[in-house]
Order: sequence, then structure tokens, then C-alpha cells
Amino acid sequence: MKEKFSVIRKVIHFFDKLEDHVRGALSRYPLVYSIIGGVAIVLFWRGVWDTADQFEFLTGPISVMISVFVLLITGLFASFFVGDQIIISGLRKDKKIIDKTESEIKTELSTLTEVREELHKIEGSLQRLEKEEQQYHHSNR
Repeated sequence: MKEKFSVIRKVIHFFDKLEDHVRGALSRYPLVYSIIGGVAIVLFWRGVWDTADQFEFLTGPISVMISVFVLLITGLFASFFVGDQIIISGLRKDKKIIDKTESEIKTELSTLTEVREELHKIEGSLQRLEKEEQQYHHSNR
């Protein structure tokens, strides 16, 4: 039994590494990545649809009830139909951009600008430290 799990782990590990490699390669070509992903998604849903058509009871209201039940118990219903960002912004009591006042938007923009400037300072400090470290290692050879 333990050997069976070991084989399963190895297979999962293999496909995990393969996925990382393929995703890394395709991410350099977003248009090709989008086309491949789009075709695969359509084929997946076509297969699900055709499979559901093989069962008489998976039509109309029964299909809707089963899917709603599964989506609700897995927690995917709201996040799929509403979206994670909308749910999170609602929990934080964020306003929609259209409902924000001009001053609120300017304040947020100002804050983002300050954060960006601070990040640039940190980046500069890190680059200086890296240079000093390289010079230290170079001089100690």
C-alpha cells in the first residue's frame, strides 16, 4: 500500500514539474498561451457537456440543482460568479471606483505614489549593498 502512494507521489511530482516548465515556457508567448488555454477550456467543457448528455437525469432543473449544490459545498459558487476581488473589496467595505469621490481617488493615488517612491529607495539601497558585497568579495580574492 505504501508503494502505491509512493508511485502516486512520483506521478504527481512529475506532472507538477512538467506544468511549471510548460507554464514558464508559454508565459513568454501570451498570445499562444491564450489560444492553447482557450481551446483546452472549450474542449474540457464540451467533454463535460457530452458526458452529461449520456445520462438522462442530468437535464434541466436536476442539472442546475446538482451543480449549485456542488458549487456551494466547495465554496466556488460566489467566487466564480461574483469574483474574488469583489468579495474581498466588499469585506473591506471598499467603494467601487465609480462611487469614490475625486478626493478619495487622489488620496489613494498619492499613497500609491509614496509607496512606489519608497520601493525605489529600497531598490537603490539593495543595489548599493550588492555592489559593496561584490567589491568586498573581489578585493578579498
